[in-house]
Amino acid sequence: MDISAQRTQARRGRWAVATMFFINGFVLGSWAPQIPVFAQRLAISEFTLGLLILGFGLGAVVSMVLAGHLIARHGSRLTLRLFAAAVVFTLLIVALAPSVPLAAVALFLFGASIGAMDVSMNSNAVSVERKLGKAVMSSSHGFWSLGGFAGGALGGIVIESFDHLWHALLVTLLALVGVAAAYRYLVGDEAQPLVEEKRGFSWPREPMIYVIGIMALLCMNSEGAVLDWAALYLSQELDADISVAGFAFAAFSGAMAVMRFAGDGIRNRYGAVTTFRVSSIIAAIGMLVAGLAPWPWLAIAAFALCGLGIANMVPILFSAAGNQPGVSSGAGMSVVTTMGYSGILVAPSLIGFVGGEVGFTPVYIAVAILLGFVFLLSGLTRSADSNRETVQDPLPN
Repeated sequence: MDISAQRTQARRGRWAVATMFFINGFVLGSWAPQIPVFAQRLAISEFTLGLLILGFGLGAVVSMVLAGHLIARHGSRLTLRLFAAAVVFTLLIVALAPSVPLAAVALFLFGASIGAMDVSMNSNAVSVERKLGKAVMSSSHGFWSLGGFAGGALGGIVIESFDHLWHALLVTLLALVGVAAAYRYLVGDEAQPLVEEKRGFSWPREPMIYVIGIMALLCMNSEGAVLDWAALYLSQELDADISVAGFAFAAFSGAMAVMRFAGDGIRNRYGAVTTFRVSSIIAAIGMLVAGLAPWPWLAIAAFALCGLGIANMVPILFSAAGNQPGVSSGAGMSVVTTMGYSGILVAPSLIGFVGGEVGFTPVYIAVAILLGFVFLLSGLTRSADSNRETVQDPLPN
């Protein structure tokens, strides 16, 4: 295969994996408007609903480790194809669950398929970066954010106009079309001549991959702090009404999506370390101002600033994990995504407990300090730029 054909293949692979990011976000975003109907249909309390959602999270974490095994043995393309096909049908299965025990199983499988697809699509995005010789991870995550927005916005309209089953069926059909369109264009992984590859997945012995995982955990913990508690913080401590309080996460996520689409260009120009370093400073300042803000709209603007900073931090960390020296892409991605998403799962309950005892102002100040700690470790993201080494090299078959 000549260089021109390989470049074309890599560019198609870039849009194929972007489509997979969009579908993952779209299906997950479509679950949010289903939750009230789900709870009402099964006549369950908020406590029971919380346990069921915890099962979703546990399924995601378990499957992320499994995805690392499969990627090490079979590559990210096959693994992504497998779990993308599963994700297509999972929301419909949840919507059809007739009882609490079956709903628990359905949500566990939903979380497992979403989590494994997440690891494999991030690993595949690293392969695309290597083949193209430039960053695409941030904009890929931008497509995920866009998919989540589309899923949430469409869901409320369809459920209100028809019902939850018609909505789940529509989501299934749209996701099936998207996955089918991207399926054949996903790129394969480059051969990695590591000992790990011969014996399959194993937990890496390289300690830096776990430090990068901790950095991802702290970054995604910040996302969880805004997602789950910002509206309550504005309404309880800054006396904002519900309509205003809802703008907190909207401003955060909107700013994050915009910056993710701009992030690859910024990172290609200035490098991963500089981009990460500046992003972490912006995120920490935004979170600190939000925690100290005396007025709701100042806090909302500060959360938006934080979103601009957080936007490219996790994508850069994922690229760094996939290119970490001495660690296979699948193993590194599995470790960092599992640790990162564990932060989102643990953060809501811990932050809620602390916030209930001392208020959310100290919580957001503490989160800002943790982001300052992440800033001090910015140099560890330099492996995210390993793809630059292949820019002038012939692409492998």
